[in-house]
Amino acid sequence: MANSLKAADLRTKSRDELKEELLGLRKESFNLRFQAASGQLENTARCRQVTRGIARIKTILGEQNTATSKTTL
Repeated sequence: MANSLKAADLRTKSRDELKEELLGLRKESFNLRFQAASGQLENTARCRQVTRGIARIKTILGEQNTATSKTTL
């Protein structure tokens, strides 16, 4: 996974690519939470980066859904 997910870069990806990226970030988030709970987490800032990346992807997917629903009306 990329360390910094820029919104402009994400907007160029297809819906399937975004969903795949979202799945990967969710898995990474789970692993980071598990490491934090067991005291093995070294890079605590990564948790925040992953959470924000998930939010960015979900926002862009929502924008795409809104755009497609407006064009079908």
